[in-house]
Amino acid sequence: MPTAALDIIDRYFTCEFTTLGRGGAPQTWPVSPRLLTDGRFLVATSIGLPQKAFNIRRDPRVSMLFSEPAGSGVATPGAVLIQGDAVADDAVVTSFTDPDFAALMRTVAARQPAGAIWHSQVGRRVFWSYYMRILMHVTPRRALYWPDRDFTSAPNELDLAEVRRVD
Repeated sequence: MPTAALDIIDRYFTCEFTTLGRGGAPQTWPVSPRLLTDGRFLVATSIGLPQKAFNIRRDPRVSMLFSEPAGSGVATPGAVLIQGDAVADDAVVTSFTDPDFAALMRTVAARQPAGAIWHSQVGRRVFWSYYMRILMHVTPRRALYWPDRDFTSAPNELDLAEVRRVD
C-alpha cells in the first residue's frame, strides 16, 4: 500500500462509516476507527446508539471512506475507501483492560484533545456510560485509493496484504 494511503488511514480524524439499514438503504455515521496490527479496523459505538451494531448483525457489509483531511496534517490529501465485512461483538466493553478498546480510546483521545476530560479519572467516573461500548471489527475485502480526492477519476486498487503492519 502506498505510504500516502496508510498515512490517510492513520491520520484522518474520522471516516464515513456506512452500514445497510433494514430496508437495504445505506446509513452513514462519522467514526474514528483504529487500524489494528492484523489488518482489521476497530470501530466502537455507544450502547445508547447501537444502530450500527444492529445493522451489522443483519448485514455485515460495510464501507469506510476516509475523505476529509481537515486537521490531519496530511501534506497531500487523498481518499481511501475500505469495503469489507464487519462483526459486532455481543459483549459490552467497559474496561480499558481490553487491549483493542484501550488502543481505540488512545486514538480517539489523540484525535480529539478538547475532549480530554472524558478520558481523565474524573471523566471516567462522571461520564462512565461513555465507556460502555460495543466493539465492531471490520475485515477489509477491497481497498481503493484516490491520490488527489478526484472522485471522477478511476481509483487505484490497493493490495490488502499491505494493510497489515505493526504499530
